[in-house]
Amino acid sequence: MTDRRLAWIYLAPALALIALIAVFPLGWTLWESLHRHDLRMPWLGRPFIGLANYAAMAHDARFWGALAHTASFTAISVALELALGLVLALAMRRAFRLRAAILIPWAIPTVVAGILWRFALPDLWFTRVPEAWVPVILADVWKTTPFVALLLLAGLQSIPQELYEAAAVDGAPASTQLWRITLPLLKPALLVALIFRTLDAFRVFDLIYVMTNGGPGTATEPIALYTFNAFFQNLRSGYASALSVIVFIVTFAIAMLYVRLLGAKERA
Repeated sequence: MTDRRLAWIYLAPALALIALIAVFPLGWTLWESLHRHDLRMPWLGRPFIGLANYAAMAHDARFWGALAHTASFTAISVALELALGLVLALAMRRAFRLRAAILIPWAIPTVVAGILWRFALPDLWFTRVPEAWVPVILADVWKTTPFVALLLLAGLQSIPQELYEAAAVDGAPASTQLWRITLPLLKPALLVALIFRTLDAFRVFDLIYVMTNGGPGTATEPIALYTFNAFFQNLRSGYASALSVIVFIVTFAIAMLYVRLLGAKERA
């Protein structure tokens, strides 16, 4: 038996498990999205309707609103987390004792963090738009900035200290060292943090579900929560499956874009 065939034999159980827990659910969701399946009227069955569920999204104002909410939340929260994460990473590189304290919010479950922020702020923050977004973004930034800081700290520790010593000998101030040494060499770590946080923020569900449940009205409803409501409240299984497929396509496209950018940076 060749080594290649033996390797495939060893990999077969893991590949079968991946297919079972990832590929099969995705395929089933795609199949469901091509049918009209309304759990409120089971006697209608599951007639095949092709891309009708996807076409319906084009005229669904709530879908476009949820998509816009998700994009805005992702852009604002990820930008704040990268900026604050860099500051914390620089601080943790100099002060080792800060690391344990800074990582505490990240260790708290997201639902618990959402409940803490929900009860810490007055109800007035959750009853008006756009004020309702403020505690949601604050809670997300507070919870996940330590994760970004940890990724960036790993990148900072890979930068040779000799570069800073040589820059100091040449009389370069700290600001110049930051822009000419730290940030250019930290780009791979920044891009990795950007990938992880963008994908995670675009799929936000639990934090907003606990804090605002998409309210007031649907003003803070992200696409993941709208998909959840389409299935569990409106019982539109086919349409909810189509929404899930769209979320998967968008997140996959974002991941591929970032991976291509990361590869271009490494080749450069």
